[in-house]
Amino acid sequence: MSSSPTRNRRADARRSRAAILAAAVELLDSDPDASVDAIATAAGVSRQTVYAHFPSRDRLLAAVLDHLTEETVAAMEATGPGGGPAAEALLRLLDAADRTAGRHPALLARLGALPVTARDDQVRHAPVAELLERVIRRGQADGEFDAGLPAQWLVEVTIRLAHAASEETAAGRLSKEESRRAFHTTLLRALGITAS
Repeated sequence: MSSSPTRNRRADARRSRAAILAAAVELLDSDPDASVDAIATAAGVSRQTVYAHFPSRDRLLAAVLDHLTEETVAAMEATGPGGGPAAEALLRLLDAADRTAGRHPALLARLGALPVTARDDQVRHAPVAELLERVIRRGQADGEFDAGLPAQWLVEVTIRLAHAASEETAAGRLSKEESRRAFHTTLLRALGITAS
């Protein structure tokens, strides 16, 4: 029995959307001013198909940011955040996020400048925050992390420190390895762990 025409159209639409996002990531990473026409050509679809999925350039850029966030979350989840000591699990999560996002630092910086509401930004980053909070709560429950501070506060501290480390590297004040080491050391101290 053959697939229904509706099911085939949905599958085609999913493939087109995925191709558009992949082309947009590649083109916008090297040329932030890449046109919708160029993205459509690279994706092997028409300009109208791009606009059928993403009614404006800003909507396309927001979808690219969502796509990169999803990739980052998948890489973080693949580290096995529920296994081993919480401090090691947390650092694995953060390193995976950095590796994944680090493939497109210029693109992420440009996309980070998109006009979005605080609520939209919070929703986009909720899966990252939830993973971090899960590991931090586990560390607090096991007595590995300081339980005297709210877990949500420690999640926010973690995210802000990660951004600070990234900014220091981007500004050339610290090498990638220096910022990573400073980030990890500062974070572990904030969690109540003193490196030996």
